[in-house]
Amino acid sequence: MHKALIIDDEKHVRQAIELLGEWERFSLLKPYYASNGQDGLIAMKEISPEIVFVDMKMPVMDGKEFLRRATVEFSKTQYIVISGYDDFELVRAALKNNVIDYLLKPINEDDLNDAISKAVAKINKNVPTTTSEYWQSTEAGQSMSSKSIAKAIKQYIDENYSKEVNLSMFSDKYHFSKEYLTKIFKERYNCGIYEYALNLKMSRAKELLNNQDVPINEIALRLGYNNSNYFSKAFKNFHSISPSEYREKLH
Repeated sequence: MHKALIIDDEKHVRQAIELLGEWERFSLLKPYYASNGQDGLIAMKEISPEIVFVDMKMPVMDGKEFLRRATVEFSKTQYIVISGYDDFELVRAALKNNVIDYLLKPINEDDLNDAISKAVAKINKNVPTTTSEYWQSTEAGQSMSSKSIAKAIKQYIDENYSKEVNLSMFSDKYHFSKEYLTKIFKERYNCGIYEYALNLKMSRAKELLNNQDVPINEIALRLGYNNSNYFSKAFKNFHSISPSEYREKLH
């Protein structure tokens, strides 16, 4: 099943796209949400969606800036613009970033599903690059200092904290023991590799819990947990409070 992400600051628009899209027909899961381009970029690292619906005018980071950055970092993702503005500059910015379609609000059901159909057709022609392939291809054959290795491990975790962190992967990559890699990482960042990854994941969990529109089971999936029970246990062990209790205290 493919994954989709809707980036729009208007809740009713996100709900309309979800209601009108024929997700099962196109082998798509129920779409995920983000309310602006900045949150959308973070969500893409967590979700790895194949299709993204994006509004062009949003707070914090607009669709134009989002597309400029996202289409470089996530070049195989298919982008569909949903906008309330028939503006030449916005359309040109969208086309410049090779979007599949530029749909105007209010959303037309047939147009939406035609755009989804085109996106899925392109997805099926592409062969996705796996995380392991990415890892093997980056920095291959380079002679790196211990400082550079620690920095590279940190960068990988920063960009992939929702995925499983395995010391064996780093050990095979850099041809050093797990113990040595843990040592040089701790010397530079004052914590172990697994500890750093968990801190990052639990910090992001708090950010997501601040948004009541994101269900706890979705947060669990976005952070790499198989189900909400595992996530709740991990969160409570780390913060001494359950995710639902933490959310209740906030609101």
